[in-house]
Amino acid sequence: MDYFSALVPPVVMAVFFIGVIRVMIKTQGGANKAKEDAAVDAAIARAEGARQGSAKTDG
Repeated sequence: MDYFSALVPPVVMAVFFIGVIRVMIKTQGGANKAKEDAAVDAAIARAEGARQGSAKTDG
């Protein structure tokens, strides 16, 4: 019984992890790909703009 109780948490975590990876793979692309890409591009542009703005004010 100790073996069973020792193996349950890793098995449950492995099943959960496989499920998360499958969902990530299935949801890539599709109808929302352009919207998701635009959101990521906007976030990167904001981060770069903030970094460049702080570099200008530090100098």
